This record gives sequence, structure tokens and C-alpha cells, in this order.
Amino acid sequence: MTDGETGKVFRLAYVPGVTPAKWVNIWTERTPDIPITLTSAPASEVVGLLRDGGADAAFVRLPVDRDGLSVIPLYVETTVVVVPKDHAVAAADEVTTADLADDEVFQPLDDTIEWPALPGLPAFTHPATTADAIQLVASGTGLLLVPQSLARLHHRRDLTYRPVTDAPQSQIALAWPTDATTDLVEDFIGIVRGRTVNSSRGRIPAAPRADKPSQKPAQNGSPRRTARPTRRGKGRRPR
Repeated sequence: MTDGETGKVFRLAYVPGVTPAKWVNIWTERTPDIPITLTSAPASEVVGLLRDGGADAAFVRLPVDRDGLSVIPLYVETTVVVVPKDHAVAAADEVTTADLADDEVFQPLDDTIEWPALPGLPAFTHPATTADAIQLVASGTGLLLVPQSLARLHHRRDLTYRPVTDAPQSQIALAWPTDATTDLVEDFIGIVRGRTVNSSRGRIPAAPRADKPSQKPAQNGSPRRTARPTRRGKGRRPR
């Protein structure tokens, strides 16, 4: 991407669970001459994509290696436990990690939650991905703790999830290479931060106001007069 050149593309990456549609829609409205492309990347690969020049900015799941990156934390996600619908946990509105002490809990290799100690009992395997772990939960061999957006992403009719009130939480952030902070990146930062098109900090200028149409001067330079209707007396006809 060459910053500021009409016809170039702004490349945005995002990790599973993030829904960038609302920001993309605003971008499309404000900069219709610069298309935006989307790339879904695993949480373990999205930073490498940024550093290799494969994306101009990305929604990442913290923590990440911030070396050479600028990062703006955006929002924190609730951690939930995914269980079969007939599991005892499904009867509660929310649970604590202590409630999971007697259950095997899977920790997939792509897990991004920082656990001081994983709740529950160690599972018999470490699934390669969250999707693989969901399959194992459905088979009744253990439970899984994930950010709520991932539980929604991998929704199954035979599974449900409940918030875990004392579990560590995952945070979503916007990241981009610090040495590639282009004007288009600044524009997208403004959109994510909720700046309006008229914001003094935003780069995208507001559309100019249309000038009010001026009154057309009368011919010969004299002002045009409007004739007033003649009022006639009532009850008499003019002779």
C-alpha cells in the first residue's frame, strides 16, 4: 500500500472471534476510493503477518510480542467455560474456577489466555486448535475455557457455555508496525476510536458544505419587484 494514493488497498487482518464489519462499513463510507481487504489469521500468526508486510493493521488478541508494533487496547472479553448441555454447569448462570475442580479441562495449543494455573484436572491431550478442543468437549471427554467470542464462533447445538467470574480475561487490540504508520493507518485508528469525520484529529476531511444559491439579479441592475394582488370591494362589480 502506498499511503494516500487513490486506488490502493488498505489491508486489515483479524484473529478469530473478532467481527470487524462495523469499522469496515465506516471505512467504506468515508473512503470509497480506497478498498479495504480482510484476512482472518490465527492468533499465533497475525503478528508475523504484520511484520512480514502482509497487512497494514490487525485486530490481535493480547498478549502479543509488541517489539516494533504500536498497540491500542480496545476491549476485554469475558472468559466462559464450554460444556455439554447436560453437564451440571449448564444449570448455573455463572460459575467460578473452583466449580470446575473435578472436571478435565482442555488447553489447546492456540490458547491465548494467560493462566497462572489452569483450572480443573489436566486433560489427556493438548488439542492443536480451539476447534479441535470443541470437538472433544462435544464427545464428553472434558471442558474448555475460552473468550466468549470464540465460544460463539464455534457454537454447536449440543454445547453451551457459562461465564467464569474469576478467570483471567482476553483483550482485543489494534496493532500495526510502528515504522509503517501511514496516513491510511491513522484514518483507520480514528475510525476505531470513534472519531467523527469532522474531528480535528482525523485526516479524512469533511465534505464541503454546498453554498446557498444566490438570488438572480433583475435585468438592468434594478431590484425585481413583486406585484401585489389588487383587492376589490365586496358586493360591487367593476363597470
